[in-house]
Amino acid sequence: MSQWNQVQQLEIKFLEQVDQFYDDNFPMEIRHLLAQWIENQDWEAASNNETMATILLQNLLIQLDEQLGRVSKEKNLLLIHNLKRIRKVLQGKFHGNPMHVAVVISNCLREERRILAAANMPVQGPLEKSLQSSSVSERQRNVEHKVAAIKNSVQMTEQDTKYLEDLQDEFDYRYKTIQTMDQSDKNSAMMNQEVLTLQEMLNSLDFKRKEALSKMTQIIYETDLLMNNMLIEELQDWKRRQQIACIGGPLHNGLDQLQNCFTLLAESLFQLRRQLEKLEEQSTKMTYEGDPIPVQRTHMLERVTFLIYNLFKNSFVVERHLQPKEMKSSAGGKGNEGCHMVTEELHSITFETQICLYGLTIDLETSSLPVVMISNVSQLPNAWASIIWYNVSTNDSQNLVFFNNPPPATLSQLLEVMSWQFSSYVGRGLNSDQLNMLAEKLTVQSSYSDGHLTWAKFCKEHLPGKSFTFWTWLEAILDLIKKHILPLWIDGYVMGFVSKEKERLLLKDKMPGTFLLRFSESHLGGITFTWVDHSENGEVRFHSVEPYNKGRLSALPFADILRDYKVIMAENIPENPLKYLYPDIPKDKAFGKHYSSQPCEVSRPTERGDKGYVPSVFIPISTIRSDSMEPHSPSDLLPMSPSVYAVLRENLSPTTIETAMKSPYSAE
Repeated sequence: MSQWNQVQQLEIKFLEQVDQFYDDNFPMEIRHLLAQWIENQDWEAASNNETMATILLQNLLIQLDEQLGRVSKEKNLLLIHNLKRIRKVLQGKFHGNPMHVAVVISNCLREERRILAAANMPVQGPLEKSLQSSSVSERQRNVEHKVAAIKNSVQMTEQDTKYLEDLQDEFDYRYKTIQTMDQSDKNSAMMNQEVLTLQEMLNSLDFKRKEALSKMTQIIYETDLLMNNMLIEELQDWKRRQQIACIGGPLHNGLDQLQNCFTLLAESLFQLRRQLEKLEEQSTKMTYEGDPIPVQRTHMLERVTFLIYNLFKNSFVVERHLQPKEMKSSAGGKGNEGCHMVTEELHSITFETQICLYGLTIDLETSSLPVVMISNVSQLPNAWASIIWYNVSTNDSQNLVFFNNPPPATLSQLLEVMSWQFSSYVGRGLNSDQLNMLAEKLTVQSSYSDGHLTWAKFCKEHLPGKSFTFWTWLEAILDLIKKHILPLWIDGYVMGFVSKEKERLLLKDKMPGTFLLRFSESHLGGITFTWVDHSENGEVRFHSVEPYNKGRLSALPFADILRDYKVIMAENIPENPLKYLYPDIPKDKAFGKHYSSQPCEVSRPTERGDKGYVPSVFIPISTIRSDSMEPHSPSDLLPMSPSVYAVLRENLSPTTIETAMKSPYSAE
């Protein structure tokens, strides 16, 4: 089932999250129409490769054109109109920056995976709960409401300014008319009445000027209050959400919503500034004793200008798609000082620009979240661990000396982030049982709801009895899943994180041949399977094979290994012991769609291949031995071709076969 089909089957509360981030980022109509094609492209790689991104954007538009041709035949006028509009928007928005569309689509697919993982989780984690609090949503609505109210008020003062201009023009016309009258007419009753009218007009003009200035003063006050409280607070929350999204967390609200508020507010302030300039022009043309404009306008203009500068300075932010290809000391990066591993050295990339708008020149500067600069790809896992720990542990976006004394993280938060790593990187998050196993591995406890964990415990100290850290072990598993067992993991067939003790509890009452898949605790990036059977006297027995690592899985797909795996029983007959995936799923039903070739046969081949060679297929074989037999080294476990096995079977004695194969199972 495609990822998009899975998304459409979610509950309404999760569908609302999907709707929200697509509304902010990418047209959902395109995601729906091109679902399978979109999922088959490597958007993540394209986000860092301009040539690849350009090709993908061109192909996206071609795919869209094909859909347009199809709906044109169906004469679906509304859909045709929407697709043409969307195509025009896509081409205009991304044509000059194709890597951006790759970033956007990659983020959308990642967010879908995170939401699918969250839908399968019994309980939301503390970090996600904090990002979805009702108070945050309420503040967002209040910000939008107040911005709209300010915009409306500025429109009203615009009308007031226009009315003042018309009133002043009328006053000026009537005043000049009196000036041109004959001296004899100036003493007439009509003249006296005209003077009274002018006085009333002047009084009205003075009142309207004071009223307009009062309204503008109130708008300035409300804007100042909104910016320094709610809007800046909302911006800080967005920066925190950005930190969380950086490490695989939810993309609850994009930047578009916040950008719209800043834009509307900036438009209102510039409009207010123009109104104050118009009032100055009116006062220059006609002033009088007690005129409020010369007294108030200068101070008000200074406040408006200050708010504009402040608004722009706060609105200049870096959104989380930076991946520098090269960084030299003269490039402007700011870093921390002190003796650290290179992966704990935090740097900040500074961005500067200048805006010239409506007569104002504004110098802007902002910095990225802390980044880690590495010189070799081998440093990447530990660098990523540093980024995770930083963004989990602090809201401060510029603490470059963080690792001088890194604070502990709560275990519940950290495990939530671990699940995000799996949902964002390999398409399926971790359930509560899997998280419990990780908690036990980290803290030797059975619950992950409480407690704290140090940075050293997470990434620097070796696990008990092992030569690697917890994070190194976990990162190797992520790499294994991504490169070798991804379809099996996404389908939920890999239990993965389960201890040997829990494994035996799960299998002991199951039918013989029931097996489960778990990650090795002693081999980096290893996966093993354990099955259950019974001895002749009814005793329950458990068998585990030497873990398969990426080297072995590069030669043989894991699903094929499970299908073709054989053991040599006491009668020297090869037999596949794997019958049911835990709890009771027939093996072929679970893995059949992932098999990459026909089942292997262990009889001697009778036909030759196209080039005259005897065809061979490698299969994994182990030998089940009695306790009296001396076990061989696990490193001797090697795959054997059916043809080699057939030759050995016909020409060597059973004892010789057993010695030559040297492929015992091993209890890890």
